[in-house]
Amino acid sequence: MSEPAPHVRIARPARNPEALADQYAAGLGFVRLGGFRDHDGFDGAMVGPRGGAYHLEFTRHASAPVEPAGTPEDLLVVYEPDPERWAARVAALENAGFQREPNANPYWDARGRTYRDAEGYRVVLQQAAWPPAGSAPASDS
Repeated sequence: MSEPAPHVRIARPARNPEALADQYAAGLGFVRLGGFRDHDGFDGAMVGPRGGAYHLEFTRHASAPVEPAGTPEDLLVVYEPDPERWAARVAALENAGFQREPNANPYWDARGRTYRDAEGYRVVLQQAAWPPAGSAPASDS
């Protein structure tokens, strides 16, 4: 019997967690998974794919906020192999206010597009499957 896969939470500081969660819900088709107010001084909002193995959490501490500081190499990469669904996601990202920009790494521009969200974090929408065709599975050794 195999063990369940771990669930991954990607947490990022935000000036406006609610607005950023809304942007990701609209742009990537995520659903609101939860949120909280004044949990030990933190407010937060969580979004992710319905039933997914990961979600995003955006937080802000009222008395000691951390300024978002994504770099050109901090990427959230979303793989979409179907060309029609990829094009629909591109349109949704742009309609949600994500700003397209060239990627610092040309690999991501060859088969994808890079966008910046309202807080400055980058999202790559890659028109490819994961894992890539022909890649070998990871070794346990």
